[in-house]
Amino acid sequence: MSSVTSPRVGRWATLTTVSVTQLMVSLDATIMAIAVPQAQRDLGFSSANRQWLITAYVLAFGGLLFVGGRVGDRWGHRRTLMTGLVGFALASAVGGGAHSLGVLLSARALQGAFGALCAPAALALVTLHFRSPQGRSRAFALVGGVGASGAAIGLLLGAVLTQWGSWRWCLFVNVVLALVALLGAFIVPNDDEHRERRGLDPAGAVLSTAGWFGVVYGLAHGVRSTWTDRGTWVPLVLGLGCEVLFVALERGRRGALVPLHLVTARTRLGSLGALFLASAAFFGVSLFLAVYLQSTLGYTPIRTGVMFLPLIVAIAVSASGASARLWSVVGPRPLIPVGMILAVMASVLFTRLPATPNYWGSVFPGLVLMGLGLGLIVAPASASATALLGGGEVGAASALVNSAQQIGASIGLALLNTIAVESTSRATGAGVGTGVATLHGYSVAFWWAAGLFALGALVSLALLESGTPIAPAEAAT
Repeated sequence: MSSVTSPRVGRWATLTTVSVTQLMVSLDATIMAIAVPQAQRDLGFSSANRQWLITAYVLAFGGLLFVGGRVGDRWGHRRTLMTGLVGFALASAVGGGAHSLGVLLSARALQGAFGALCAPAALALVTLHFRSPQGRSRAFALVGGVGASGAAIGLLLGAVLTQWGSWRWCLFVNVVLALVALLGAFIVPNDDEHRERRGLDPAGAVLSTAGWFGVVYGLAHGVRSTWTDRGTWVPLVLGLGCEVLFVALERGRRGALVPLHLVTARTRLGSLGALFLASAAFFGVSLFLAVYLQSTLGYTPIRTGVMFLPLIVAIAVSASGASARLWSVVGPRPLIPVGMILAVMASVLFTRLPATPNYWGSVFPGLVLMGLGLGLIVAPASASATALLGGGEVGAASALVNSAQQIGASIGLALLNTIAVESTSRATGAGVGTGVATLHGYSVAFWWAAGLFALGALVSLALLESGTPIAPAEAAT
């Protein structure tokens, strides 16, 4: 940042840059979902390879988050963010111009890798430059709201770009977003004084990345195949084994990739648990709602995306209203359980979806409740998980926040999809019509989602401590 730039301008630049970055990496997990069929027709790849357009991004993004967090702690979060944004823009441009599946998949993987540099660095910059309880609560309310609504925005934007343009614009749009964020990053205050000179812990990086790859690959294979197939359980076992070795390696180790004391503090552990369970439930719910609106009610992709707007608005209202004003006063303990209960109510409403169009009576109320609940969960949990840390650990904690959401989403999608498919199959086998059986499968999955949110309420009540987790020295800054 220029020496003549005021701290206030620097904080606004940080907030704008981080919000655009968070939107970019969040919507990229879903923006291609609607564009995949058109890309398949254009490039001529098989249906068996369709899921890899989504999985390639998730694998690289989730697998390299811990590495990205450490790079930021060591190299500086502003510098790391700018590098990630440049790489993300280039990967998106290559993917948008791809004329073969191999190039497209490589570009999606590179998007995920550079996104793993961007996401922890972005959250770390918010933590470093917004030190007071009031300022941090408002900043995380905005950033958390953008992140929570990013999946829904991705569905809407993907539908609009695909129907009115081409699937390629679902990638090219990231070039615009990355350049906007990059321009803002030039004004973001420098954080070199917070750099940590520890090494990159290559052994920990290899184990954590290999573990994530194995788990996500196994889950993806299990959803499209069977859970007893060798291609499912072997990667799962190997992935979990790598994660166990990773924890054993990191325990008490100086220079650990993720210092284990970061997850032993009750409020941080409760916040990460809340993010994990909320992501596991929400991403499954949003998937089934999108499929229900298109397959059962016959909505077009664009209309389906528009129908999710109440969710986005409710998240924004809840995060910028209640979360921003209350977290600095009461802390996360009252907010997150209430958000979980609202999400439970929304999920229960979705269990009664009819086969005939009734959006305003059956879908709209649940979307509003879900959005209000997520706004009370994501922002307070993200702020609490990164509080009370020195500059050398903020990147690792920010990586934990993103990892909790990514792992939760991957496991939740696999779990709820399997439950829905098996419930539908059992109903069909009992002689129930296909349409009714499909709705029954959705209903059972929504009940399980309600259970995950309820578990999140219990976990947050049990682990979160009262009060705002801000050190006294920070309160005046």
